[in-house]
Amino acid sequence: MAVWIQAQQLQGDALHQMQSLYGQHFPIEVRHYLSQWLESQLWDVIDLENPQEEFKAKRLLDSLIQELQNKAEHQVGEDGFLLKIKLGHYASQARMTAALWSWLVREASNSSSPVGGMMDSMSQKYQQINQVFEELRLLTQDTENDLRKLQHNQEYFIIQYQESLRIQAQLTSLATLPPADRQLREPTLLSKRATVEAWLTREANTLQKYRLDLAEKHQKSLQLLRKQQTIILDDELIHWKRRQQLAGNGGPPEGGLDILQSWCEKLAETIWQNRQQIRRAEHLRQQLPIPGPIEELLNDLNSTITDIISALVTSTFIIEKQPPQVLKTQTKFVATVRLLVGGKLNVHMNPPQVKATIISEQQAKALLKNENTRNDSSGEILNNNCVMEYHQATGTLSANFRNMSLKRIKRSDRRGAESVTEEKFTILFESQFSVGGNELVFQVKTLSLPVVVIVHGSQDNNATATVLWDNAFAEPGRVPFIVPDKVLWPQLCEALNMKYKAEVQSNRGLSEENLVFLAQKAFSSSSINPDDYRGMTMTWSQFNRESLPGRNFTFWQWFDGVMELTKKHLKPHWNDGAILGFVNKQQAQDMLMSKPNGTFLLRFSDSEIGGITIAWRMVWNLMPYTAKDFSIRSLADRISDLNHLLFLYPDRPKDEVFSKYYTPPLCMYLTSIHLYKNK
Repeated sequence: MAVWIQAQQLQGDALHQMQSLYGQHFPIEVRHYLSQWLESQLWDVIDLENPQEEFKAKRLLDSLIQELQNKAEHQVGEDGFLLKIKLGHYASQARMTAALWSWLVREASNSSSPVGGMMDSMSQKYQQINQVFEELRLLTQDTENDLRKLQHNQEYFIIQYQESLRIQAQLTSLATLPPADRQLREPTLLSKRATVEAWLTREANTLQKYRLDLAEKHQKSLQLLRKQQTIILDDELIHWKRRQQLAGNGGPPEGGLDILQSWCEKLAETIWQNRQQIRRAEHLRQQLPIPGPIEELLNDLNSTITDIISALVTSTFIIEKQPPQVLKTQTKFVATVRLLVGGKLNVHMNPPQVKATIISEQQAKALLKNENTRNDSSGEILNNNCVMEYHQATGTLSANFRNMSLKRIKRSDRRGAESVTEEKFTILFESQFSVGGNELVFQVKTLSLPVVVIVHGSQDNNATATVLWDNAFAEPGRVPFIVPDKVLWPQLCEALNMKYKAEVQSNRGLSEENLVFLAQKAFSSSSINPDDYRGMTMTWSQFNRESLPGRNFTFWQWFDGVMELTKKHLKPHWNDGAILGFVNKQQAQDMLMSKPNGTFLLRFSDSEIGGITIAWRMVWNLMPYTAKDFSIRSLADRISDLNHLLFLYPDRPKDEVFSKYYTPPLCMYLTSIHLYKNK
């Protein structure tokens, strides 16, 4: 016999114990209507202590949500209508729980903090957010009940008021009666009128008190709404945007928007319910004006709720997929804009169009100051209009720009030593739509992360430097696009390490020794104690304006060349630990001095961008190899060719390290034929 059928036969304490197992976390209705499906799943095969089992658990939860949706959609009739709403609500709750759990796991895995502690901390924070939503739900339900009670009492008041008018009319009509009849009927009518008028006076005061109490409750709800909205928009959404910016430097992915959207939708739903209640309260006041402060209170409430929903709508018009921050003219690029509350506010019923425009840093500043910048742009973007589409399965409303291209750019006058690759632009996305049957019309705008426009690939290196510095050191809420001109060296180290690991696609980042070497190169000094670098600052000019001493390239240009070479030709050797890389010539000589002849190490060239050289006991340094050399013959093959190279520092036989990367003889033969034919 099925477990749930047996459970339904329980009685007394056993039944109460079974009922106590269910609640908001897992409603008993879900257990009942999905009993057959639930009991057919292999719940026990998932190891809850094993993080690798997360995918299985998520897949099972997704299946549960789908079953709930299917069950809800197939409900018919009057009872079925209510059940359909309930099961649909449970499906939404489950989807939100799934999104929250995925977000927590992803955040914890992206953090250097202990996973367990971070999970507990984040879980506690989001539990608090959900508790506030529950408090708001109860407050809104309470004001709804009060509003209905007020409406019922007011309707009865109006009926009694009509009765008083009817009595007054009867009294007036007595003037047409003979005196004897008038004297007979008048006392009764006067007594009735006095009773009704006394009741009306008392009830008018009661109604006024109900109205004031309701307004006070709405004030409390709006205060809590504003506080909750501040946490979600000014904390969580801003943090997501910051993670998105750091992801542009190679940081961890910013994560999905599902949990944020579910919160924003709950805000929108609660705000709209309270707004409708306030409007109904205003309608009741207009229907039955009673002198007092309620009119001013309702006006303030209406103004406040409109401000709250305006802030929500304008703040949740965001860029889900940023355009490339180094943008080459005449090159196709993509971007995605999303309205997190679009589905909940039914904006998709009349899909709005989004327009993309490129504007300068100065134009962006003027825009945020609300100065008139209409029709101002700094270039022409092709295919820059897109209609927002609603995806019912995910509940998202977004505009996907798939084929944009920057046809031309209009540059502004540059300041001082600023080059074209330091000039920042931004893509402005804007739209207009209405909600609530044109009750409210919103004009929404959002700016992309700073964009550096180039016209030739040779400018990519310097443009990337501008973007890296901006992404790393921008502060939330800044004036576009101000960044500090100098930063502490450890801050720059963090940005360089993040970028290096992402570009090289390696878990092996820059070691402490590597960072000391970089500091010595950046500050052109090898005599400073490594600990002293922690308090030193580096300016933008030192980073990518001023050439290194005795060189014709900057610190960043040298570092970027190292990343490019490693990414394209040396990745496996870097990951194997075969390349020391960040070692200067003198250090290499000192390290090799005590080693047997034939010992060598691999270090990045000091004199050439994107070069690596073999430092070899006896010969010391060979000419640097570059990407051009490795396109002809790989590093491993070149090391194999040099018979005098025997041991990779400190003492590893070279074949043990590199033989797995040697080109097989047949492949070498075919390659040589190909090269001969192409001469």
